[in-house]
Order: sequence, then C-alpha cells, then structure tokens
Amino acid sequence: MTGMRRQTDLLSIWGLRLVTYGVVLVIGYIVFDMVRRGAPALSWEFLTGYPRKAGAEGGIFPAIVGTFYLVLGTVIVAIPLGMASAIYLSEYARQNRWTRAIRSAITTLAGVPSIVFGLFGLGLFVLTLNFGASILSGSLTLACMVLPTIIVASEEALRAVPRTFREGSLALGATKWQSIWKAVLPYALPGMLTGSILGVGRAAGETAPILLTVAAFYLPRLPRSVFDQVMALPYHLYVLATQHPAADKVRPLQYGSALVLLLLVLAANLGAILLRSYMRKKYRW
Repeated sequence: MTGMRRQTDLLSIWGLRLVTYGVVLVIGYIVFDMVRRGAPALSWEFLTGYPRKAGAEGGIFPAIVGTFYLVLGTVIVAIPLGMASAIYLSEYARQNRWTRAIRSAITTLAGVPSIVFGLFGLGLFVLTLNFGASILSGSLTLACMVLPTIIVASEEALRAVPRTFREGSLALGATKWQSIWKAVLPYALPGMLTGSILGVGRAAGETAPILLTVAAFYLPRLPRSVFDQVMALPYHLYVLATQHPAADKVRPLQYGSALVLLLLVLAANLGAILLRSYMRKKYRW
C-alpha cells in the first residue's frame, strides 16, 4: 500500500512538472517570437514619432503617452480606494452575513469580463455623467475594473500579518488606527502594493474598456486635458492587426507595438517584485 502511494505521489509530481514546463515553454515561445519579429521595428523614431497615413507609417509616441495617462489615472483612483476598502473590511467591519455578501460580490466582480466594465463605463461616465470619450472616462472605467483585484489582494496581505501584532500594540495603549498604521500596514504593504501593481499592469493591456470610453485609433497629437481622447497601445495594436486595410504592410508595426506593450507590462511587474523585496527586507518579523 505504501509503495502504491509513493508511485501515485511521484506520478502526480511529474504530471504537475510537465504541465508547468509546458506552460513555460509556450509562453517562452510567444515572447521569443514577439521579440524576434518586433525588435527590428524598434527605433528612436518609432518610439518618439507621430503616426502617419492612418498608422501605416511613423511612430507610436501618442499611443505610449495615452497609455501612460490612462494607467496613471487608474493608479490615482484605484489604489487608494482599494487599499482603504481592504483595511475597512479586514480591520473594522463586523464579520457577519452582510460582510460575507460584500466579499462574495467583490470576488465575483474580479472575474467579470472586461467588456462588461467597458459597457458600464460607457453608460455611466461617457453618457450619464457626460464626461464623453475621454481620459477621465477611460481611467475611471479601468479603475472600476481593477478595484476588486486590489481589494482582494490587499485584504489577503492584511490577514497574513499575525494578530499578535495588533494585540501587542493595543496592549501598549495605542488606538485602533495607530495599531493599524504602525503595527500592521508596514508589514502588509509589500503584498498590498504587489497585488495593486499587478492589477494595474492588467489594466494597461486591456482593449475592451478603452474601446468604448476613450481610445481613438488615429489621433496624431498629445492630449491637452483629461477630457480629451487619446491613442492607446492595446487599441492601436488591435486595429493594426484586425481593421487596418493594409494589414500586411503594417505587420512590423504590429509586432513592434506589441513588444513595446509587453515591455511596459513586464516593467510594471518587475517594479512590483523589486518593491516587494525591498519592503520585505526593511520590515521583517
């Protein structure tokens, strides 16, 4: 019986290894193919130039700037709200049926398709609040989309901090907020920020929400206010690949745009990893 269990365990381990290696190989091939085809298109002119001839020539600078503005707006709105909501649910809210219903709703929203958030943003921000197709509408829509992910990740990070930290702080005479601020947040913050940055990285690569709220395919100028439309890399790439009349001609631009978007998302993820490592070394228990 013991030998059969060991064989079963070994088969399970090797099965999981094969699946993991297979996923890594597929992702590695996709990244390699993107780099191989996109690298020749990268140049200073491509990164800093303006598009010409409906995007068939020129650079993608307005799309890079537009993506940066959308991500910045998402960060400003989503991270403070997400972290504050997680602190309330974890530290202040009573653990009852109502709280469990709220957590269930947040978890459900985290799995809702992005096109649904795009329709929500179109109905609320673009039409009802009359913000129009603008950076403000797009950023608020993306913030709504990543907010559930940030709340869930932040709450999990707060729960990982031992309760004895809170009890010890309260026993020394600190208030509830002082205990959270001094004894809990410094140790939970690495996980909270990591989850938040990963959520924002996902928002940077979304097409459906910005398609309905902010994105313009050909807009060879920079925005002047939050109520302007902008170009964005995900939508620019989508149109180049599927809608452009000269799809074969702009193939190098497609892969170049995809590579730039990939590098931006990888930079955000790398930043999250480095920030988490730094803060974990700074605060240890």
